[in-house]
Amino acid sequence: MTTGTPTPRPRRSWRAGLAFALVAGALAGGCATVSPPPAGDGLKAPSAVPAHPADPWESWNRRVFAFNDAVDAAVLRPVAEAYVEVVPSPARQAVGNFFANFGDAWSVVNHLLQGKWEGALTSLVRVTTNSVFGLGGLIDIATEAGIDRETEDLGQTLGAWGVGSGPYVVLPLFGPSTLRDTVTWVPDRYVSPGLLVDGDAARVALTATNVIDTRAGLLQATRMLDSIALDRYSFVRDAHLQRRLNQVYDGNPPEPPEPPDETEGQNGEPADRSAPGQPAPAPAR
Repeated sequence: MTTGTPTPRPRRSWRAGLAFALVAGALAGGCATVSPPPAGDGLKAPSAVPAHPADPWESWNRRVFAFNDAVDAAVLRPVAEAYVEVVPSPARQAVGNFFANFGDAWSVVNHLLQGKWEGALTSLVRVTTNSVFGLGGLIDIATEAGIDRETEDLGQTLGAWGVGSGPYVVLPLFGPSTLRDTVTWVPDRYVSPGLLVDGDAARVALTATNVIDTRAGLLQATRMLDSIALDRYSFVRDAHLQRRLNQVYDGNPPEPPEPPDETEGQNGEPADRSAPGQPAPAPAR
């Protein structure tokens, strides 16, 4: 992760970014699956070997994923669809802008922690502009003025400091994450409009509004996911991991290491294909 002046990133909405991440993650996931070793080689049985190296808790994660899907189908998705039907688009856009403005404020802190001074200044200008001239963040004037959003969170900051993502985990009700992002989940969500109000009822109302608005913004991506005849769990997992990797490296992740060439030996010579523990056959006379 390089520090200092970050490479300018093209303007894009987070919703479009998520849809792209779903597709990119599926393509990347096709290369991330490892085949289980054959039985009887001294290793675990094939059924006990995780299909993805970053997902050692897949059996548990799939159960939580199914639970979250059921809750979403019964509660969140119908509420989000009703929200889209009832609330006019400009009002929904204002709600999204309001919550995103707090995200920009948290991005300032994380840009500073990563030594991204230009990114910190950009996010600070966004917060100031939208808060003062955009009616407290309801109107995203900064984006219209060409000041693009550069989102950073504490999970990305730890990644920039060299902390690995750890195993993939699906959180009940909150969805895909990693062990590193789970540790930072509370502080990342503490910075919210709830800081401005007193009383639990007001905080719960703001949190519920944020959840519904976020879910409404993902309806199109959900429909796309539903139309794909693939394993939905693997698709979401691979997309999430690829998206987080791109975010940590600002869209320029390192190239994965190439697998060793089994046709060559240690010194670039053809590998000995003799059976293990058996001497090489003698040359013909």
